[in-house]
Amino acid sequence: MANPYRVLLTNSDAIVLVITSSVARLPQAMLSIGIITMLLQQGSLYWLAGAIAGTFTLANAVISPQVSKLVDQYGQSKVLPIITTFSMIMLLVLVFSAYVKAPAPFLFILAMLSGSIPNITALVRARWAKLYRDNPLLHTAYSLDAVLNELSYIIGPPLAIGLSTSLFAEAGPLSAILLLTLGMSAFLLQRRTEPEVMDSVHHQGSSTLKIPSLQIVCLIFLGMGIIGGALDVVVIAFANEQNWPASASFILAIYALGSMIVGLAFGLVRITAPLERQFLVGVIITAATIILPALSSSVFTMMGAIFVAGMSFAPTMIIVMNLSTIILPPAKLTEGLTWITTGISLGIALGGAITGLIIDTYGARAGFGVAVAAGLAMVVIAMLGQPTLQAALAMKGK
Repeated sequence: MANPYRVLLTNSDAIVLVITSSVARLPQAMLSIGIITMLLQQGSLYWLAGAIAGTFTLANAVISPQVSKLVDQYGQSKVLPIITTFSMIMLLVLVFSAYVKAPAPFLFILAMLSGSIPNITALVRARWAKLYRDNPLLHTAYSLDAVLNELSYIIGPPLAIGLSTSLFAEAGPLSAILLLTLGMSAFLLQRRTEPEVMDSVHHQGSSTLKIPSLQIVCLIFLGMGIIGGALDVVVIAFANEQNWPASASFILAIYALGSMIVGLAFGLVRITAPLERQFLVGVIITAATIILPALSSSVFTMMGAIFVAGMSFAPTMIIVMNLSTIILPPAKLTEGLTWITTGISLGIALGGAITGLIIDTYGARAGFGVAVAAGLAMVVIAMLGQPTLQAALAMKGK
């Protein structure tokens, strides 16, 4: 049997999509932490830097689904140049305003406007669906895409921090803006992979978020985001309690490594079980394995536990992408995929905030409870949502 990745990458359009999207998605992983680092290097208070970056993230979570809705209505090549140019200008003004010590309220407004940056992850996955819809290679494409997305969040934050701390304060965000310009330009030049606009979409004004099956998927991704956000905070607190603060970066990298390795392997297999069952099993494994880090007593046991916990993350995301491609109307695919990624982004912010409060009051180990509770909630939602997902898939003949 031929290696699916080899078959996938014999398509020149797929190779170009991998390269251009890898550059275009890197700024998404750099900007929030880059804004924080820039402001701290300029002498801002921690709360102010975090609040301005949080405003950018929250604005993006609210605005990007509306941008994706416009993309579905009018096409990527018509909407994205305008929106991307606007967001880049706002980012440049934000960087300049921070440099000249503009008043904080002005920085908050600019951060909010900068949040109009398009959701590149959803845009790329819509292109994969265009290339390989109803083809087994779509599963492999989504697996590769999940790994590339993980990789961008391994490379992006350290790159942004390193540039701002070793060169000058604004270097991180400015580099992200440059990469966004180059990556999005190259991405948009690839017209053969751009999804076609379907005429019917102009007569369907309602949001995809009203689709019951998508609501279930978004809630699950909200839970996965809470787990990720909780781990980001609790691992740092745990490492500090173990008197080895630097180990936090290794632990979190191992979590991503586990996800990447199994995500790549998952793209090689073909599972015949119904998608709604795969979805439930993935959620259950995610919830079960997240208990392991809470039982760890040392940095080394934590590394092993977090690796196992990470192994379920990418496969579950891949199953959700396969599921979403079927349950979403093709004319609204980009908007629907954006709502899903918005769910995980909001979850990360929520998980980090709640976990921080709990750790301040009860200590690092109590912080793991947020991730465990999110996992349990995900299992309940996935189980209750089985009939809805099954009906949605049956309507599509799957």
